[in-house]
Amino acid sequence: MSQSQSRTQGRAEAAGEPDPRRWWGLVVIALAQLMVVLDATIVNIALPSAQRELHMSDANRQWVITAYTLAFGGLLLLGGRIADLVGRKRAFVTGLVGFAVASALGGAATGQGMLFGARALQGAFGALLAPAALSLLTTTFTDGKERGKAFGIYGAIAGGGSAIGLIAGGLLTEYLDWRWCLYVNVPIALIAIAGAWVFLHDRRGNGGAARLDVLGVVLGCGGLVAIVYGCSEAQPRGWNDGLVLGMLVGGAALLVVFAWWQSRARYPLLPLHIVRDRNRAGAFLTMALAVIAMFGMFLFMTYYLQVVLGYSPVKTGMAFLPITAAIIVGSTQISARLLHHIPPRMLMVPGAVLAAAGLAWLTTLTAEPAYVSHVLPSEILVGLGMGLIFMPVMATATAGVAPQDSGVTSATVNTAQQVGGSIGTALLNTIATSASATYIGSHLASAAREAGGRLTPAARDGVVKDGVVHGFTVAIGWGAGIMLLAAVVAGVLVNGKAPKHGEGAGAPQ
Repeated sequence: MSQSQSRTQGRAEAAGEPDPRRWWGLVVIALAQLMVVLDATIVNIALPSAQRELHMSDANRQWVITAYTLAFGGLLLLGGRIADLVGRKRAFVTGLVGFAVASALGGAATGQGMLFGARALQGAFGALLAPAALSLLTTTFTDGKERGKAFGIYGAIAGGGSAIGLIAGGLLTEYLDWRWCLYVNVPIALIAIAGAWVFLHDRRGNGGAARLDVLGVVLGCGGLVAIVYGCSEAQPRGWNDGLVLGMLVGGAALLVVFAWWQSRARYPLLPLHIVRDRNRAGAFLTMALAVIAMFGMFLFMTYYLQVVLGYSPVKTGMAFLPITAAIIVGSTQISARLLHHIPPRMLMVPGAVLAAAGLAWLTTLTAEPAYVSHVLPSEILVGLGMGLIFMPVMATATAGVAPQDSGVTSATVNTAQQVGGSIGTALLNTIATSASATYIGSHLASAAREAGGRLTPAARDGVVKDGVVHGFTVAIGWGAGIMLLAAVVAGVLVNGKAPKHGEGAGAPQ
């Protein structure tokens, strides 16, 4: 930052005026957050190509996804507290640099081990970058109306980033190479780094006054890693597996001890007053439940479009455009305009109900082509609903937080989102697999009896395809129920009022 820019910003702050370059800062923050969010899904469509080239087994291919989510979800609380201690801008830029380096390593991977390690490294730096980005947003926009607009944009990215990742993954895989799904992060990160130095204002951390809670790091991060790992292993092993149950129970036990320790630690990793607040706790839980339901839809619709309907990677990615557009409209044109006029739950509850209706529509899917009649209207409903949820959830979760706690609060929001996605993928995929296996087994036996014991390959393939779609619809039905539960949680727990114009929703109380 130049001396003239520093003087301009200093005069504005001294006069109590907002940073005149704050909207350019939002562009930088949004770009970095988009990179982190879409990286959770951008490799999904590229995974078959990477698996063939690097000779991965079917059992090991999941680690391309799991290595990222495991490191990201498990280290978010640590990343948020580091941002509070060393400063948001410093943590933000460090996260960008590390993410770019890890992406370059992954793109150049010569074997599966190198790719898995690079993805884990991406997740670790993402855990530092994501809470720093959200806390920068929280401390930059303090006027209620402006903050609503800023969170509308941020919420659109948080909700639509997964779909954008699927679109980008399809385009890069089909027209370039699967490696570009990782290389693409390098130029994005470089642009964001340059923008951060010019447009973002650093806030001094509290490194001199506080220390990192080492025991809290071990207990909290260890518990989250165990739970995320247990959920990821539930997909190939099943929920009854000893390792899965051990990880889930052990992770929960570590988090219980973590909560006990946080009430006694001098410099807690997660100050308990952050999660004791009724509105904030309701926002965290609403976020987790909504993401559990939404991630299941992305997973099943990707397979439905490519495997059942035979779409190409690019066509599959483009098929997700409507949900991305609907999320953007819901966040920026509805939520952002209404949040400072009505209570947050008046957006969250209708949003969750709308998204649940969209998911319920998909439960009538069959193996026949049904994009226009089923998938498209469902995407629009779910997208609008998630746009109404994400923005007020993030605004509510970060409202009234002291600057020294903004990083860890932002990390908790991201943790709810990431852990919710991991649980949703494992839980709903296990439900789908079980339902499909039951359907296929019973219907193959019935069809064989009717055919006199001789079932043609075409008939067998038809039963299998019907069974796969049946499993999807059963799991999506569970997702619709979970989304309705999110509506109940938001309606009961979140009772905050609409922030007034000019009120610093993110300022310390």
